[in-house]
Amino acid sequence: MEDDLDRTLGTVGPRLRALRRQNETTLAELSAATGISVSTLSRLESGTRRPTLELLLPLARAHGVTLDELVDAPPTGDPRIHLRPVTRHGMTMLPLTRRPGGIQAYKLVIPPENPPAEPVLQTHEGYEWAYVLNGRLRVLLGEHDLVLSPGEAAEFDTRLPHWFGPADDEPVEILSLFGKQGERAHLRARPRPGGAPAGP
Repeated sequence: MEDDLDRTLGTVGPRLRALRRQNETTLAELSAATGISVSTLSRLESGTRRPTLELLLPLARAHGVTLDELVDAPPTGDPRIHLRPVTRHGMTMLPLTRRPGGIQAYKLVIPPENPPAEPVLQTHEGYEWAYVLNGRLRVLLGEHDLVLSPGEAAEFDTRLPHWFGPADDEPVEILSLFGKQGERAHLRARPRPGGAPAGP
């Protein structure tokens, strides 16, 4: 039993480092968000500090994952998914899958900007599919400017300049499928000074 615990805890350090790098967060930024010192965070990631519940709880919250995901607990056979929403700059992402690699599914809730700002188109590796659940979605894709209503979907190569968000002053809810590259692009979205968020 002790050997199993040691093996499980031994996976925490690499997992913490991978999550931090995936979110492009520095140790100093993570320290500010969790209240855990930079030296302790560094020792946790390197495996020289044994993780405790007191340390793992704020780290799981900061990374937007469950404790099970953080410690890489073995599967129980229960098909139910209990993943917590992640909010970045107003946009809420609710994970619907947790299988590592491959296509990821999310429900996105995107609020309107107040005051409205000019969209900033982005490009990144990947392919995306978006289905509108509620509200109206504006999609800018290259030279195209489209508005999708509930029940409509769009799919596109994210290497094309693109942006999407609410088409009016109401939030829009969408189901989105994308690969890891797309996931990183969503989580890395940052508001531009005096402008629109970087977007997906």
